[in-house]
Amino acid sequence: MKLYLRTFGCRANQYDSETVRAMVEAQGGVIVSATEDADVEVFNSCAVTADAVADLRQQVRGAARRNGALRSVVMGCAAGLEGSTRTAIAALPTVDAIVPGGDLDVIARAIGIARGGGARTARQSGARALLRIQDGCDEHCTFCATTIARGAHRGRDADALVDEASALAEHHGEIVLTGVHVGGWGRELGTSLGVLVERLVREVPHVRFRLTSIEATEVDDRLRELLTGAAGRVAPHLHAPLQSGSDRLLKRMGRHWYTASRYAAAVERIVGSASVFALGGDVITGFPGEQEEDHAQTVALVRSLPFTSLHVFPYSARPDTAANRLPQLVSGRIARARAAELRDLAAVKADAHARSRVGGSADVVVIRDGDVRRGLTEDYLDVGLEGATPARAQRFAATLVRRDGVLVGEARDTLGR
Repeated sequence: MKLYLRTFGCRANQYDSETVRAMVEAQGGVIVSATEDADVEVFNSCAVTADAVADLRQQVRGAARRNGALRSVVMGCAAGLEGSTRTAIAALPTVDAIVPGGDLDVIARAIGIARGGGARTARQSGARALLRIQDGCDEHCTFCATTIARGAHRGRDADALVDEASALAEHHGEIVLTGVHVGGWGRELGTSLGVLVERLVREVPHVRFRLTSIEATEVDDRLRELLTGAAGRVAPHLHAPLQSGSDRLLKRMGRHWYTASRYAAAVERIVGSASVFALGGDVITGFPGEQEEDHAQTVALVRSLPFTSLHVFPYSARPDTAANRLPQLVSGRIARARAAELRDLAAVKADAHARSRVGGSADVVVIRDGDVRRGLTEDYLDVGLEGATPARAQRFAATLVRRDGVLVGEARDTLGR
């Protein structure tokens, strides 16, 4: 069997696609690089915005036009939604099966292979490895369809995570811990994410770990110390969803566990006086009921905190979410204008951060080799590479310089393996 994989959305989805790839290859299947060469195409879908679902539908139709004999399987978050979304996906040409989430047994049956053996792989297709530590979410943000699609929180076993990380560390210089609600790992066991990360650092040497999105208020003292003082073992990088700087809007969003001031205090406690730290966040503009004053509060909070990147999204109504029923809709024009203002502010802050790193040292993972070599620093800067550098997916120490306005890493010493 020849299979083409197309992945939409977050790193949790990317991890699920890697497990599908490993499962298919373990059964003798071949992953191909073009729809035209495939017998089966798996679309790993995203449901975070209406645009993501529209993109999925467009891609499925396009694949069907290029290969009329194709059999398509849609998995992931959009596949987990009921009602009109599911009906529309099922009606797409060549769609043969819909699999909510990433259940490998169900996906195997849909593809037409035996599940058989372990589907994890020690070498992933990306330069940086992904390790999904949990799935689902027990919070109920009023705008979020992912909770509906992915279900309740389920954390993976710590021993299994250490074993998988150990295998990945043989081939990758960085492992990214991902999931739907990463900070919730361990709650059902009476432990915490900090305990897991501490164990990974202790038992899986050489590799650098990085966290994906985690609530700022879920970073306890143990995790904070790892983020800022683990000597290259945990990237000093936090992507902490903000969504809004208005307490009134946070309540309407169902973000009950923090206020704007509590978010700011948590960030300031985490970042502290760290000499190198990357802070990212998510913001929604044009949420139902957002007034100019609410937007101004968000802008002021973003300006006051040490953000180095920001993902800004105009509000997108999602089926079956509580926010879809809220009054006081904001026009798309206003939402887009507010998003543009925040993106411009974020770009200024990102440039200031990059400039502040010139002349400093960096821990770099090679994300692209060949003629155009690129690397990723511990604080999430994408840099060009100079000098004798290790192969793709490996780490090295570098000095950061600026060449013709572009940040470049000059290789010094190899790190890790």
